[in-house]
Formats: sequence, structure tokens, C-alpha cells
Amino acid sequence: MRFTTFVAAAAIAFTAVEANPNPAPGLSPLSVIGFDLTPQSKYNAPNPPWVKGAKPGWYNGRHPQKYPFLPCVNWWYNPWLCQWLKFWPWAFQCPPKPTFPPKPTTTKTTSKPGSTSTTPTPTSSSSSTAPTPTPTAGYIPVFQNLTGAIQADDYLTFGLVEELDDCIAMCNSVTGCKFFNLYHDVNGKDGSPDFTCSLFGGCHGPEAADNTGGQTQPDGSVNFIRDSAGYCKA
Repeated sequence: MRFTTFVAAAAIAFTAVEANPNPAPGLSPLSVIGFDLTPQSKYNAPNPPWVKGAKPGWYNGRHPQKYPFLPCVNWWYNPWLCQWLKFWPWAFQCPPKPTFPPKPTTTKTTSKPGSTSTTPTPTSSSSSTAPTPTPTAGYIPVFQNLTGAIQADDYLTFGLVEELDDCIAMCNSVTGCKFFNLYHDVNGKDGSPDFTCSLFGGCHGPEAADNTGGQTQPDGSVNFIRDSAGYCKA
């Protein structure tokens, strides 16, 4: 089934390229399947996360069934898409496939999706807080445990992940990424309990973490930020 889907998608895409080998600016053959993982579209997330109504552009994790409308860019869990993207080297390329498949994980959070609470709960060391990366990961922690997320003009893209390593892999795979912000957007991003992973072209300090939420959701709840951590590429 996956192979058939891959062949069909590739055929559509090649037809689009042959019919229009020089698409208009901002238009990519990738958009024929409902998303566009190119720099022009901010990798399917043209609106940054602090803009009301913004949607994550991708998911890098082990449970793609949770987000059927987001492209899963994990080699082990969506190999057909990662292989298909290789036909367009100017577009996003999935992070390298690990030697062994990662085990499915369960994300723990102290806030339930759909909660109407608008006040961040003070946090301490817990399983929901992003851990500090090891020096070998190539990133230096700049701040942790804030209740605000980064807003900056050098925004590149954002998506959803379940673990710190998945966000690191995304920053390593997006051209020009020098910094990422990992945080929980409680009540936001369609009620996802997973981490939001925002990527930027330059490093930022806690003074730029002024996105504290406050956006009213369709269900009447108001989002807020917690467990916000920033990491700069060494």
C-alpha cells in the first residue's frame, strides 16, 4: 500500500514538473499533495507560531497517526515521503535515518489538551521539561523553563516533536538554522501535548522570549507557554 502511494505521488509530482519545470515563485511541485516543504513556504509553516491561527508545518516523531494532516519527516515512520523528497534536492530533506529504529515514546505533560486555564503553573525539574543536551549534540543551552517563546524576524519554520533530539535533528536539517526554541504551547496548536519546535537563523536570549500566548482558541480556551528552552548551535 505504501509503495503504491509512493508511486502514485511520484507520478503526479513528475507530471507537475514536466508540465511546469519553472514554477512561479513560491509554488512548488510538492504542493500537489497538500504541503510544501521548501524555504519559500517556511517548510509548510508560513505563519510563525506567535501569529493567531498559525499551524505547525511538520511532525518529526514516532506516532504519525496522531497528526494525519502533517507531513511526518521521520525515516523510520514515513520512509516513502523521505524517499520521495529526494527527487527535489532544493526542498527539505528528512534528518538522517538512525542505525536502529527509535522506540515509540509517551510524552508526559501536566496540562490536558482543551484545558481552559490561562495561568502558567510554576515549573521545576520534571519529565515535561526539556533536558539539557550533551556537548556532543553541538548545541549550547541559552535558557530553560521560561513561560515565553521566541519571537524574531529570522524565523525559519516550526513543527511538533516529542523529544529534544527530534528538534535538534530538524535544526540540523534546515538550511541556515542556528537556534531552536522548544516549548509546550498549552491549549494551543490544536491541543497537542507534544513540544513545539521553532527554528531560527540566529541565536536569541531570554529577552526575545516575549510570546507568552494569550490567543483564544476555537473551543474558547486560551493558550500559554511553559517549559520554554532555547539552544544555540555551537
